[in-house]
Amino acid sequence: MNNKILVPTDFTKVGDAAINHAIVVGHAIQATIFILHVINNKHDISEAKLKLETLQARIQKDHNVQIQTIVRIGSIFEDIDKVATEVDANLIIMGTHGMRGMQFITGSRALKIVTESSIPFIIVQERGIRESGYDKIVVPLDLHRETKQKLKLVADMALYFNSKVYLVSPGETDEFLKNQLERNLNYARRFMAEREIETEVEITETKSGNFVKSLLKYAASVDADLMCIMNFYESSLMHIIGGSYETQIIANEAQIPVLCINPKDNYVLESSVFES
Repeated sequence: MNNKILVPTDFTKVGDAAINHAIVVGHAIQATIFILHVINNKHDISEAKLKLETLQARIQKDHNVQIQTIVRIGSIFEDIDKVATEVDANLIIMGTHGMRGMQFITGSRALKIVTESSIPFIIVQERGIRESGYDKIVVPLDLHRETKQKLKLVADMALYFNSKVYLVSPGETDEFLKNQLERNLNYARRFMAEREIETEVEITETKSGNFVKSLLKYAASVDADLMCIMNFYESSLMHIIGGSYETQIIANEAQIPVLCINPKDNYVLESSVFES
Protein backbone atom coordinates (compact mmCIF):
# COMPACT_ATOMS: atom_id res chain seq x y z
CA MET A 1 0.00 0.00 0.00
CA ASN A 2 1.84 3.07 -1.28
CA ASN A 3 -1.17 5.37 -1.46
CA LYS A 4 -1.95 7.53 1.56
CA ILE A 5 -5.01 9.60 2.42
CA LEU A 6 -4.95 12.27 5.12
CA VAL A 7 -8.23 13.07 6.89
CA PRO A 8 -8.39 15.98 9.37
CA THR A 9 -11.23 15.52 11.86
CA ASP A 10 -12.87 17.53 14.62
CA PHE A 11 -15.09 14.59 15.67
CA THR A 12 -18.23 16.26 14.26
CA LYS A 13 -20.62 14.93 11.59
CA VAL A 14 -18.61 16.46 8.75
CA GLY A 15 -15.44 14.93 10.19
CA ASP A 16 -17.16 11.54 10.28
CA ALA A 17 -18.39 12.05 6.71
CA ALA A 18 -14.83 12.75 5.55
CA ILE A 19 -13.63 9.54 7.23
CA ASN A 20 -16.40 7.54 5.56
CA HIS A 21 -15.36 8.91 2.17
CA ALA A 22 -11.74 8.04 2.95
CA ILE A 23 -12.67 4.47 3.82
CA VAL A 24 -14.40 3.90 0.47
CA VAL A 25 -11.69 5.69 -1.53
CA GLY A 26 -9.01 3.94 0.52
CA HIS A 27 -10.41 0.55 -0.44
CA ALA A 28 -10.44 1.51 -4.12
CA ILE A 29 -6.88 2.85 -4.29
CA GLN A 30 -5.48 0.54 -1.57
CA ALA A 31 -4.46 3.39 0.69
CA THR A 32 -3.45 3.79 4.30
CA ILE A 33 -5.65 6.39 6.01
CA PHE A 34 -4.06 8.91 8.35
CA ILE A 35 -6.56 10.60 10.68
CA LEU A 36 -5.35 13.95 11.99
CA HIS A 37 -6.70 15.95 14.93
CA VAL A 38 -5.23 19.40 15.55
CA ILE A 39 -5.43 20.80 19.10
CA ASN A 40 -4.66 24.21 20.54
CA ASN A 41 -2.55 23.25 23.55
CA LYS A 42 -0.70 20.32 25.12
CA HIS A 43 -3.27 19.87 27.90
CA ASP A 44 -5.66 18.35 25.34
CA ILE A 45 -3.23 15.69 24.09
CA SER A 46 -4.40 12.79 26.28
CA GLU A 47 -8.07 13.34 25.48
CA ALA A 48 -7.34 13.69 21.75
CA LYS A 49 -5.26 10.50 21.67
CA LEU A 50 -7.97 8.55 23.49
CA LYS A 51 -10.64 9.74 21.03
CA LEU A 52 -8.48 8.82 18.06
CA GLU A 53 -7.59 5.39 19.48
CA THR A 54 -11.29 4.64 20.04
CA LEU A 55 -12.10 5.80 16.52
CA GLN A 56 -9.23 3.78 15.04
CA ALA A 57 -10.35 0.59 16.83
CA ARG A 58 -13.94 1.00 15.64
CA ILE A 59 -12.97 1.62 12.01
CA GLN A 60 -10.52 -1.29 11.88
CA LYS A 61 -13.14 -3.59 13.40
CA ASP A 62 -15.80 -2.64 10.84
CA HIS A 63 -13.64 -2.03 7.76
CA ASN A 64 -10.62 -3.74 6.26
CA VAL A 65 -8.44 -0.64 5.99
CA GLN A 66 -5.16 0.46 7.50
CA ILE A 67 -5.59 3.40 9.92
CA GLN A 68 -2.95 5.55 11.56
CA THR A 69 -3.66 8.49 13.87
CA ILE A 70 -1.86 11.79 14.43
CA VAL A 71 -2.31 14.49 17.06
CA ARG A 72 -0.73 17.85 16.30
CA ILE A 73 -0.59 20.99 18.45
CA GLY A 74 -1.03 24.01 16.21
CA SER A 75 -3.41 25.44 13.62
CA ILE A 76 -5.46 23.62 11.00
CA PHE A 77 -4.54 26.37 8.53
CA GLU A 78 -0.84 25.55 8.83
CA ASP A 79 -0.61 21.95 9.94
CA ILE A 80 -2.81 20.07 7.48
CA ASP A 81 -0.44 20.68 4.58
CA LYS A 82 2.63 20.11 6.79
CA VAL A 83 1.35 16.73 7.96
CA ALA A 84 0.30 15.77 4.43
CA THR A 85 3.85 16.46 3.27
CA GLU A 86 5.35 14.53 6.19
CA VAL A 87 3.32 11.38 5.51
CA ASP A 88 3.63 11.82 1.73
CA ALA A 89 -0.14 11.83 1.20
CA ASN A 90 -1.61 11.48 -2.30
CA LEU A 91 -4.97 12.93 -1.30
CA ILE A 92 -6.58 14.92 1.53
CA ILE A 93 -10.26 14.40 2.37
CA MET A 94 -11.65 17.15 4.57
CA GLY A 95 -15.06 18.06 5.98
CA THR A 96 -16.58 21.52 5.74
CA HIS A 97 -19.73 23.04 7.20
CA GLY A 98 -20.46 24.80 3.90
CA MET A 99 -21.15 28.45 4.66
CA ARG A 100 -23.03 27.76 7.91
CA GLY A 101 -21.76 28.26 11.43
CA MET A 102 -18.24 28.56 12.75
CA GLN A 103 -17.42 24.96 13.63
CA PHE A 104 -14.27 23.55 12.08
CA ILE A 105 -13.96 24.80 8.50
CA THR A 106 -16.48 26.78 6.46
CA GLY A 107 -16.38 26.84 2.66
CA SER A 108 -14.24 29.97 2.37
CA ARG A 109 -11.82 28.89 5.11
CA ALA A 110 -11.51 25.47 3.49
CA LEU A 111 -10.31 27.14 0.30
CA LYS A 112 -7.55 28.93 2.20
CA ILE A 113 -6.26 25.54 3.34
CA VAL A 114 -6.54 24.08 -0.16
CA THR A 115 -4.63 27.02 -1.61
CA GLU A 116 -1.64 26.25 0.62
CA SER A 117 -1.39 22.68 -0.62
CA SER A 118 0.08 20.98 -3.67
CA ILE A 119 -1.97 17.87 -2.85
CA PRO A 120 -5.50 17.35 -4.25
CA PHE A 121 -8.39 17.74 -1.79
CA ILE A 122 -11.83 16.18 -1.66
CA ILE A 123 -14.00 18.52 0.40
CA VAL A 124 -17.20 16.99 1.77
CA GLN A 125 -20.18 18.19 3.78
CA GLU A 126 -22.43 15.78 5.71
CA ARG A 127 -23.53 13.86 2.62
CA GLY A 128 -22.27 10.28 2.61
CA ILE A 129 -20.66 8.24 -0.15
CA ARG A 130 -22.11 5.31 -2.04
CA GLU A 131 -20.63 1.87 -1.29
CA SER A 132 -19.58 1.82 -4.93
CA GLY A 133 -17.82 5.18 -4.56
CA TYR A 134 -18.08 8.06 -7.01
CA ASP A 135 -20.30 6.67 -9.77
CA LYS A 136 -21.02 10.05 -11.38
CA ILE A 137 -18.35 12.74 -11.67
CA VAL A 138 -19.19 16.22 -12.97
CA VAL A 139 -16.34 18.19 -14.57
CA PRO A 140 -16.92 21.86 -15.44
CA LEU A 141 -14.84 23.08 -18.37
CA ASP A 142 -14.38 26.83 -18.63
CA LEU A 143 -12.04 29.27 -20.36
CA HIS A 144 -9.09 28.79 -17.96
CA ARG A 145 -6.34 26.94 -19.78
CA GLU A 146 -5.47 25.17 -16.51
CA THR A 147 -8.79 23.28 -16.48
CA LYS A 148 -7.15 20.54 -18.59
CA GLN A 149 -4.89 19.76 -15.63
CA LYS A 150 -7.69 18.11 -13.68
CA LEU A 151 -8.52 15.56 -16.39
CA LYS A 152 -5.84 13.06 -15.36
CA LEU A 153 -7.02 12.95 -11.76
CA VAL A 154 -10.64 12.70 -12.87
CA ALA A 155 -9.68 9.84 -15.20
CA ASP A 156 -7.85 8.06 -12.37
CA MET A 157 -10.92 8.35 -10.16
CA ALA A 158 -13.25 7.23 -12.94
CA LEU A 159 -11.14 4.15 -13.68
CA TYR A 160 -10.99 3.15 -10.01
CA PHE A 161 -14.76 3.50 -9.53
CA ASN A 162 -15.97 2.72 -13.08
CA SER A 163 -17.53 6.18 -13.07
CA LYS A 164 -19.41 8.07 -15.74
CA VAL A 165 -17.94 11.53 -16.35
CA TYR A 166 -20.21 14.48 -17.15
CA LEU A 167 -18.42 17.30 -19.01
CA VAL A 168 -20.18 20.62 -18.51
CA SER A 169 -19.44 23.82 -20.41
CA PRO A 170 -21.07 27.29 -20.47
CA GLY A 171 -23.08 28.23 -23.54
CA GLU A 172 -21.23 31.22 -24.99
CA THR A 173 -22.60 33.13 -27.99
CA ASP A 174 -19.37 35.03 -28.70
CA GLU A 175 -17.75 33.13 -31.56
CA PHE A 176 -14.18 33.34 -30.22
CA LEU A 177 -15.13 32.17 -26.72
CA LYS A 178 -17.44 29.51 -28.12
CA ASN A 179 -14.63 28.06 -30.25
CA GLN A 180 -12.21 28.03 -27.33
CA LEU A 181 -14.71 26.24 -25.12
CA GLU A 182 -15.45 23.77 -27.88
CA ARG A 183 -11.74 22.96 -28.22
CA ASN A 184 -11.48 22.34 -24.48
CA LEU A 185 -14.57 20.15 -24.57
CA ASN A 186 -13.34 18.10 -27.55
CA TYR A 187 -9.95 17.64 -25.87
CA ALA A 188 -11.63 16.37 -22.68
CA ARG A 189 -13.92 14.07 -24.64
CA ARG A 190 -10.97 12.52 -26.50
CA PHE A 191 -8.95 12.22 -23.28
CA MET A 192 -11.71 10.18 -21.65
CA ALA A 193 -12.49 8.14 -24.76
CA GLU A 194 -8.85 7.04 -25.03
CA ARG A 195 -9.22 5.59 -21.52
CA GLU A 196 -12.60 4.03 -22.34
CA ILE A 197 -14.40 6.18 -19.79
CA GLU A 198 -18.09 6.82 -20.47
CA THR A 199 -18.88 10.52 -20.86
CA GLU A 200 -21.86 12.78 -21.33
CA VAL A 201 -21.65 16.41 -22.49
CA GLU A 202 -23.83 19.26 -21.28
CA ILE A 203 -23.75 22.79 -22.72
CA THR A 204 -25.58 25.07 -20.31
CA GLU A 205 -27.88 27.85 -21.48
CA THR A 206 -25.99 30.43 -19.44
CA LYS A 207 -22.71 32.14 -20.28
CA SER A 208 -19.49 31.95 -18.25
CA GLY A 209 -20.51 34.80 -15.94
CA ASN A 210 -23.55 32.85 -14.66
CA PHE A 211 -22.07 29.39 -15.10
CA VAL A 212 -21.91 28.31 -11.42
CA LYS A 213 -25.66 28.35 -10.83
CA SER A 214 -26.33 26.27 -13.94
CA LEU A 215 -23.48 23.89 -13.10
CA LEU A 216 -24.81 23.21 -9.61
CA LYS A 217 -28.35 22.76 -10.90
CA TYR A 218 -27.15 20.27 -13.50
CA ALA A 219 -24.95 18.36 -11.00
CA ALA A 220 -27.92 17.99 -8.66
CA SER A 221 -30.19 16.88 -11.55
CA VAL A 222 -27.89 13.95 -12.44
CA ASP A 223 -27.38 13.12 -8.73
CA ALA A 224 -23.62 13.62 -9.04
CA ASP A 225 -21.33 12.00 -6.48
CA LEU A 226 -18.38 14.32 -7.08
CA MET A 227 -17.51 17.58 -8.83
CA CYS A 228 -13.97 18.46 -9.82
CA ILE A 229 -12.69 22.05 -9.96
CA MET A 230 -9.46 23.99 -10.24
CA ASN A 231 -8.90 26.40 -7.36
CA PHE A 232 -8.31 29.98 -8.52
CA TYR A 233 -9.34 31.43 -5.15
CA GLU A 234 -6.25 33.55 -4.41
CA SER A 235 -6.16 35.10 -7.87
CA SER A 236 -9.90 35.66 -8.11
CA LEU A 237 -11.39 39.15 -8.05
CA MET A 238 -14.34 37.63 -6.19
CA HIS A 239 -11.95 36.66 -3.37
CA ILE A 240 -11.26 40.36 -2.79
CA ILE A 241 -14.94 41.34 -2.63
CA GLY A 242 -15.98 38.48 -0.40
CA GLY A 243 -16.94 35.49 -2.52
CA SER A 244 -15.69 33.16 -5.20
CA TYR A 245 -16.66 30.68 -7.88
CA GLU A 246 -14.90 27.99 -5.87
CA THR A 247 -16.58 28.78 -2.55
CA GLN A 248 -20.05 28.62 -4.12
CA ILE A 249 -19.29 25.16 -5.49
CA ILE A 250 -17.73 23.83 -2.27
CA ALA A 251 -20.70 25.07 -0.20
CA ASN A 252 -23.32 23.76 -2.66
CA GLU A 253 -26.77 23.08 -1.20
CA ALA A 254 -26.92 19.54 -2.59
CA GLN A 255 -23.78 18.79 -0.53
CA ILE A 256 -22.04 17.17 -3.49
CA PRO A 257 -18.38 16.51 -2.57
CA VAL A 258 -15.83 18.56 -4.49
CA LEU A 259 -12.43 17.42 -5.74
CA CYS A 260 -10.28 20.56 -5.68
CA ILE A 261 -6.89 20.98 -7.35
CA ASN A 262 -4.53 23.95 -7.40
CA PRO A 263 -3.20 24.87 -10.87
CA LYS A 264 0.51 24.21 -11.30
CA ASP A 265 2.75 25.72 -13.97
CA ASN A 266 4.90 22.59 -14.13
CA TYR A 267 2.00 20.15 -14.16
CA VAL A 268 2.62 16.97 -16.19
CA LEU A 269 -0.69 15.72 -17.52
CA GLU A 270 0.48 12.14 -18.03
CA SER A 271 1.62 11.63 -14.42
CA SER A 272 -0.65 9.58 -12.19
CA VAL A 273 -1.70 10.89 -8.80
CA PHE A 274 -2.21 7.43 -7.34
CA GLU A 275 0.19 4.50 -7.42
CA SER A 276 -1.22 1.28 -8.79
